Amino acid sequence: MDSNAGTPYLPAIAVGGPPHSGKSVLTYSLTQLLREQRMDHYVLRACPDGEGDWSNEATPATVQAIRRKGKFTATFIEHVCAALQRRHLPLLVDVGGQPTEADEAVFRQCTHLIILSSTPEGLNKWRDFAERLNLPVIAELDSVLRGEEALYDTYPLLRGRLRGLERGTRLQGTVMAHLAGVVRSLFALKPGELRQLHLDMAPVELAVDLDRVGATLKLMQGGQWQPAEIPAVLDYLPAQTPIALYGRGTNWLYAAVALHTWPAEFHQFDARLGWIKPTLLQAAATGSALLRWTQTITEQTVRLQVNIPDIYLDYEKIQGSAAPTLLFDRGLILDGKLPYWLLTGLAQTYRYVPWLAVYQPQVGDVVVMSRQPEIQVGSVL
Repeated sequence: MDSNAGTPYLPAIAVGGPPHSGKSVLTYSLTQLLREQRMDHYVLRACPDGEGDWSNEATPATVQAIRRKGKFTATFIEHVCAALQRRHLPLLVDVGGQPTEADEAVFRQCTHLIILSSTPEGLNKWRDFAERLNLPVIAELDSVLRGEEALYDTYPLLRGRLRGLERGTRLQGTVMAHLAGVVRSLFALKPGELRQLHLDMAPVELAVDLDRVGATLKLMQGGQWQPAEIPAVLDYLPAQTPIALYGRGTNWLYAAVALHTWPAEFHQFDARLGWIKPTLLQAAATGSALLRWTQTITEQTVRLQVNIPDIYLDYEKIQGSAAPTLLFDRGLILDGKLPYWLLTGLAQTYRYVPWLAVYQPQVGDVVVMSRQPEIQVGSVL
């Protein structure tokens, strides 16, 4: 199998339902449960609001400050469909709340559907929609703010009631356990089987599985990486050596390893693209027109806010583009909701600043590289 060939036999399970039913909370809760069960998969955000795990883990004030609603444009839908077609992992697809003719193309690329609705009318509408597209429904779930959860049926269709799908919460219980079981059965893979296949296809000799690194070094004890663990990871990995990095990790951890590897080859695994290198960028006066660049300058720092106007950014089109020339006598903070391959590319582009940090909504500004003793790698500014 080509390392960048699509794998259409992998399921793409859409999570649909009326607006404000709690689809993003359900998706977050389900992916967390599947991760704990070591079922490799990826959550594809097919709704242009830029949300991710951070929107359920950061403080409400932070979410409100940085969340931006986007639009279902033809370009956006085209990119989502392309990602679905060439997927390299089983997908959970977080979609919008009102299916239209324009975005039916997204659902036609999916293999199954989970319906979540707070009203019988909404459930019926989505049930009819799925039937018209011949999209198999694997679960129909009621969403309520109060009351008790309930499991109605498990066969031939999982039916139940979920309560309290509010941002910042994680659902657990009998219904979620059964839902994870249904999804897991569709993956048709043993835990770790697909991961090992991807690692075997790594383009360089040293393929690094972040989960194994965490287990070996006894890090990530709470199930999530902590900024203070960066130095231990970098001490463990050889510097200036070709590395292929695989697995779930934070944006700041990927940036730190990419800088640690430089000038040797750095590869990273993307669920949509397979094994790829960081974006190749060139410093110029203004920066690429494909991105929006905002600099906030103080006496000691430059915060570079990077935004993607079209929500989705094509990996091939951005190669060789310009990144703005910065003041290199002060620290740099990279900020923005960016694909990891763009973030690592930016980190390598600006590798010669005195120190470099990456913003993550759940944590803050995390230092990933420093030449100044008073600014420690792994510290949070």
